[in-house]
Amino acid sequence: MLESLLANAVILVGLALLLWVLAVQINDVSFVDAYWGGGMALMALVSWLRLFDPGPLATLLMAMTVIWGLRLCLHLLMRWRREGEDKRYARILRKDREKGRFAMAALTKVFLGQSILLFIVSSPAQYGILEASSLTPVSGLALVGVALWALGIFFEWVGDWQLARFKANPANAGQVMDRGLWRYTRHPNYFGDACVWWGIWIAAASAGWWVAAATVIGPLFLTFTLTRWSGAPLLEGGMKKSRPGYADYQARTSAFFPRLPKKSAG
Repeated sequence: MLESLLANAVILVGLALLLWVLAVQINDVSFVDAYWGGGMALMALVSWLRLFDPGPLATLLMAMTVIWGLRLCLHLLMRWRREGEDKRYARILRKDREKGRFAMAALTKVFLGQSILLFIVSSPAQYGILEASSLTPVSGLALVGVALWALGIFFEWVGDWQLARFKANPANAGQVMDRGLWRYTRHPNYFGDACVWWGIWIAAASAGWWVAAATVIGPLFLTFTLTRWSGAPLLEGGMKKSRPGYADYQARTSAFFPRLPKKSAG
């Protein structure tokens, strides 16, 4: 187990270094968001490929992670190609650019930092796959995890699709997206992300209680970062400045868990 996890870490760091070189060449790190989903899919896939005879649970965990990760990777890569540099990363690296330290800051603040967090968050998939034997069945607990994963996939995929359609309409420039799933939560894609990884954690827990205990830090940290750190707080800070109606939207709409909107800001 430890040898396999170390090998995964080496692969991840190698990939991060290659992407960092590219980022320095183009003076933009924004595509690192695509690395987040793609890297998790890679960790699950290489873990699964190490098994001599992968069983049904290991294959299920690999499929859940790869389906989620590849879709997110492609979605964010296309968004970056379409919209250019992400304002969040521009703010994070602004002072380093001004002082000529962009390359080192991109490596330490973005790519290596993302790699560590990526490895931690994807730990349920890696541990679960490596611990599951060829005879480990897909239990009722695993199916509960699949159901939560499917709910997350729905919120994330549909939320991203609705937002992309909204942005594609020039008439919506400068407006607040408050339709579809965005009427019930300000971040349906983030809520979906959390559901996906709690679902993978629950499914992985059926491989053994110690897997659940050792990897609960993954979905816990992801939920924290989406709701309290670099996810919603960072995004909403910019939205309040650029969208005049965003404060009213915040007042009537749930920050994370979907619920019916309030009838008025009061």
